[in-house]
Amino acid sequence: MLIFRTQKELQNHLNSNPKKNSLGLVPTMGALHNGHLELVRTAVLQNKTVVVSIFVNPTQFDKKEDLEKYPKTFEADKRLLETVSNDLIIFAPSETEIYGNAIESKTYDFDGLDKVMEGAFRDDHFNGVGTIVETLLKLVQPTRAYFGEKDYQQLQIIKKLVSSQQIPVEIVPCPIVREQHGLAMSSRNERLSKETRLKAGYIYQILQAAKIKFGTKSASYVKDWVAKEFENYRELELEYFEMTEAENLLPVIEKSIDKKYRAFIAVYADGVRLIDNIALN
Repeated sequence: MLIFRTQKELQNHLNSNPKKNSLGLVPTMGALHNGHLELVRTAVLQNKTVVVSIFVNPTQFDKKEDLEKYPKTFEADKRLLETVSNDLIIFAPSETEIYGNAIESKTYDFDGLDKVMEGAFRDDHFNGVGTIVETLLKLVQPTRAYFGEKDYQQLQIIKKLVSSQQIPVEIVPCPIVREQHGLAMSSRNERLSKETRLKAGYIYQILQAAKIKFGTKSASYVKDWVAKEFENYRELELEYFEMTEAENLLPVIEKSIDKKYRAFIAVYADGVRLIDNIALN
């Protein structure tokens, strides 16, 4: 396993790599769990060389305290990655290596994909995501890059970024990996008590029930039903529940048989913000 801390070292190695025409990239912020490892496993199966980046990106945090609390577990992450493959390349740069002396994000036009749901509640978040993803894609120049569907809105925005910036890469979406009781795997889950973590499985139960109701009820009915369910479940605080067209994230007004739809949710559990989503058809 090779570890690089600077862009120049990584670039020099990749430029001398005869397998660079089959190169996978898995961007992460560390604090790895099995959801990340599934991305890496998929990348290893589909590429001859795989780069895993570990970088806690400051420009995508809208709250300073969230950035400060984000776990930095490099040695544990390295051990987990070794269980997948010993041939991985890890890129673990410093903030200065990525941003120099000015930690700020670029501004993008994502055609409104960034203005709803997460974008409505997290100011400038997706500009930060776009900045680091564009930096990594242009540095590594992968054949394929892997992103989890748990951050489905982010996935759609990255597809838009790749298209608008004309970056020649295949974006590979990977299914959500869940804990035994249904909670979507996330580094944030580690901040939950064991009891709260179990209760947070309710989020997925609600999404599954909403999917069933969406088959026969209107979108407005389902939204009202979800809001009432959380009013009666005091252990969790609902921030938003939205149903949109899967491709453009526009809200569902009237259902059409030729469109794909998705439901999105954000919930607070003991002050920890959790997100999830599910395909509705």
